Amino acid sequence: MSMVFRFRMLSDENDRFVRDYEVLYDTTLLEFHRFLLESLDYEECMASFFTADDRWEKLREFTLMDMGDGSEGGPEAMERVALGQIIHRLRDRLIYLFDMFGDRAYYLELTGAYEANAGGAYPREIYAVADAPDQFDPSKNAVEDEGSIFDEMMGDFSDFEGDDSYEDD
Repeated sequence: MSMVFRFRMLSDENDRFVRDYEVLYDTTLLEFHRFLLESLDYEECMASFFTADDRWEKLREFTLMDMGDGSEGGPEAMERVALGQIIHRLRDRLIYLFDMFGDRAYYLELTGAYEANAGGAYPREIYAVADAPDQFDPSKNAVEDEGSIFDEMMGDFSDFEGDDSYEDD
């Protein structure tokens, strides 16, 4: 029986956006890329995956097209790498860069690994909250009704009335 990875995906453009995906461990990054495009209702685009450390710093790059020059540590093609080759433990992280020019990305973290259900169809989306950010126009991503956690927390300070009589001397 095959192993299934469960990933949680977040966006830094919409604090309410969350997706949980279950993906077979032997799924290639290219197959995962195509699934993500379909799930997010995005058009085909240049993209890269990066492994990331615990501070979301990019490590190894995996590109849609083979751009490697054969050097050690150069980018590898998505079609040649399966998730199980780069994800090894709980909380391993990936960055999915879907807008190369705007440096816009999604952040994926492994939240579990399980045996695949017999007859289950993978990859699949198992949880979704909020709309995905617009693929082409980040200015359309403002969510007025929902706001952000940051805005909610900082809203408590908007009524602060400072002491105008304070002087610097």
